[in-house]
Amino acid sequence: MYVTDDEPPVANVLNRSRTSKMKILALTDIHGRYDAASRIITSESPDVVVIGGDLTTLGTMKEAADALTIFSKHCRNIVCVAGNMDLPEHDDMFFRMGYSINGRGRTIDGVGFFGVSAAPYSTLKTPYEISEERILALARSGHADVAGAEVKIFVPHAPPYGSRLDIIHSGIHVGSTAVREFIEDHKPDMTVCGHIHEGRGTDEIDGARVVNCGQASLGHYAIILTGTEITVENKTLKGVL
Repeated sequence: MYVTDDEPPVANVLNRSRTSKMKILALTDIHGRYDAASRIITSESPDVVVIGGDLTTLGTMKEAADALTIFSKHCRNIVCVAGNMDLPEHDDMFFRMGYSINGRGRTIDGVGFFGVSAAPYSTLKTPYEISEERILALARSGHADVAGAEVKIFVPHAPPYGSRLDIIHSGIHVGSTAVREFIEDHKPDMTVCGHIHEGRGTDEIDGARVVNCGQASLGHYAIILTGTEITVENKTLKGVL
C-alpha cells in the first residue's frame, strides 16, 4: 500500500496575508467503502476532513453515523454534505452530529467551510436531487455564514457546469449551472466537488480553483494546504481494492 501523487500540486498565490496553515483532506464518493476512507484518513493525518457527498449508496442512518464516528477517531474536525446517492434524511443526521455544512458555514482556525448537498435534477432520478435555484440559494446562505473567514472553501457535491470536471464518458457536460454561477460571482479560494467520477482533477473558473476529488471508494482524494498560498493535489492511496 502506498500513496501516489497523480499530478503536481496546483497553487493559488494569494495577495493578502494568510495566517491559517492547515492540511485539509477532501473525500467524495465513498459509496459505502468506509474502510477505504478510514485508510486514507489515517495515511494523511489531516487537520480537517471534508466529505463532499455520497458517503453512502442508499445507506442506512446507522451505517452513515457509524462511519462518521469512526472517521472522527482519526480526525476531530469533520465537515460534510450529502450527495445524490445519499438520502435527504442523511442531511438531518449530519446536522444533529454537528458535521453538516449544507446551506450553512463552519469556520475552523480562520478557514470557512460551506457547501451544498445533492445534485441537480437529472433524467437519472437519483435519490437526492434538487433544483439549480435551490443549489444557488444554499450556496449563498452558507457563504454568508463564513463572510469573516480568511479562507473560504466551497463544497458542493456537483461540479460546475462546462468545466473539465463535469464531463461524462459520452463527452457531454452534466454539472451544475448554479455552482458555476456562484463560483463566478464569489470566487471562493477553493471549491471541492465530486459526483462525476470520470471528472477527477483540477480546473479553474475565472481564476478560482476547483478540484474534483474522484472516487474515494477507489482510493482517490485531494489534499489542500492553506497558508500564504493555497495548493491542491489529487492523490491516490493504492491497495484499497
